[in-house]
Amino acid sequence: MCRQRPPHLLWDLDSQGAATYTLQCEPNERITAKKLVSGKRELPEAVMSSRYDKLDVLPADFSYRNFDVHLSERKRPAERLLKMSRSLRDIYDVLMLDCPPGITLLSENVLRAADAVVIPVIPTPLSLRMLEQLRAFTVENEWTDLALLPFFSMVDRRKSLHTEVIERTRAEFPGILKTEVPYRSEIERMTWRREPLPAYAPLSEAGQIYQALWDEIAHRIKFDPPVRAATA
Repeated sequence: MCRQRPPHLLWDLDSQGAATYTLQCEPNERITAKKLVSGKRELPEAVMSSRYDKLDVLPADFSYRNFDVHLSERKRPAERLLKMSRSLRDIYDVLMLDCPPGITLLSENVLRAADAVVIPVIPTPLSLRMLEQLRAFTVENEWTDLALLPFFSMVDRRKSLHTEVIERTRAEFPGILKTEVPYRSEIERMTWRREPLPAYAPLSEAGQIYQALWDEIAHRIKFDPPVRAATA
């Protein structure tokens, strides 16, 4: 009997592979960025099952550090990822593209391919500057249909700077998500345990915060399939 595909796919585009590591989805076979971009290998070939019923993973590879180089060698390089992901949109309801930070050719590809971008923001001035740059970049490219969904992460309300930045950012970005993820050691333990916190402690305070964050994102996007959501 053929295995039915889960509704969600996470593509880890960060060469460091934190999501791949945490979800224990290291591949047995390396499929490099060059092979994927050139079309010598197709994305569905690289997909792996995760330990979770509703999630497949397209694992990262260290060669992804050169993704920009391989994209730049193709025709219409800023739209290559959109073309590549079409083979996945017929299979999955939700595609999640985990992108490393920064505005690069790869991230531009991700932004062009996505319906929404979920942006973790540490409440510091430099993170706020990054958010302002990202908003300006989307406005410059006239991506009016792209939903920006920033949320505060690693929040420590004991720090006056965090409180000041949060208040200023909420005033400038009224669309920022209400859910705030605090700085907690139990959240950092996810990478130690190599599993998502809601999977092993769903009723904990931190687990409920992540559930609230997911619910808020789902409500904003409305998840009319297929949805392509990027994390920056």
